[in-house]
Amino acid sequence: MSNGATLDRVLVRAPGKLNVFFAVGDVQPDGYHDVASVYQAVSAVEEVVATPSDDFTIAVTGSVDLQGVPLDDRNLAIRAARLLASETGYAGGVHLVVDKHVPVAGGMGGGSADAAAALVACDALWRTGLPVARLHDLASRLGADVPFALLGGTAVGTGRGDQLSPALARGRFDWVLVTDGEGLSTPVVYGELDRLRAQRRPDIAPAAGDPVVDPHVLQALRAGDAATLARAARNDLQEAACALRPALADLVADGIGHGALTGLVSGSGPTVAFLAADPDAAAMIGERLAEEGHDVRHVHGPVGGTRVVSAS
Repeated sequence: MSNGATLDRVLVRAPGKLNVFFAVGDVQPDGYHDVASVYQAVSAVEEVVATPSDDFTIAVTGSVDLQGVPLDDRNLAIRAARLLASETGYAGGVHLVVDKHVPVAGGMGGGSADAAAALVACDALWRTGLPVARLHDLASRLGADVPFALLGGTAVGTGRGDQLSPALARGRFDWVLVTDGEGLSTPVVYGELDRLRAQRRPDIAPAAGDPVVDPHVLQALRAGDAATLARAARNDLQEAACALRPALADLVADGIGHGALTGLVSGSGPTVAFLAADPDAAAMIGERLAEEGHDVRHVHGPVGGTRVVSAS
């Protein structure tokens, strides 16, 4: 329920993410997989401006390829706004302007960041005043990555990835991202992982029981040690993504050849994130990859979660 008159305009920023560790359990009877993930929010951010409207509408701009971004109720930000209105009894609508800087369908949670931003923006715009825990509950109903976009920083995700526990990370980690205009479907990548595991059991099948995070990853993050993190980082979806798009494996090897400590397919891909020793090393790696014709950007983490930047 609204706690007073609505505002005229709210600007919110939400971060994209990288999975610095991603272990995938076996497929469950419902077709989903339990995971154990370590998320890190990075400095590629989405901005959402919310203004009052009688209906629910959206416009999208940004520095990334926007092909495939829906402008109707398929958009996760619109779904987030509608969910908040339904849950709080708000009778109006909202117009959202999304300025995207996280690669679309790139495994970096850009759509989830938009949804998190829409929840926070509409909560502020409509003065619905939901507690943080309630916003996180709504976020988890929208997708596994949405709660982390609210939280930001570094966190361990279990279950479907939405059961979050903040993790300590000291210092700064520098990443060079190579993006690809043609996304990979997350369900297709998971399906390929299941197919590969069925073919090659027990070589790459998960161990019995729930997937867990390698403690060496958490130790490296606490120490702010990029070299140790590189040795422990892992993504169980990487082999499947590379099987579907073999050029990704060549790209990972190329980036490591240019001095990256490691290269990870981010989430289900196809963005590849190269961990660098420091900002200077990241600049050098990025320059060499750009010279080869890749779309490159330098980000760092961890950064904070979704926040209101301005409201009037």
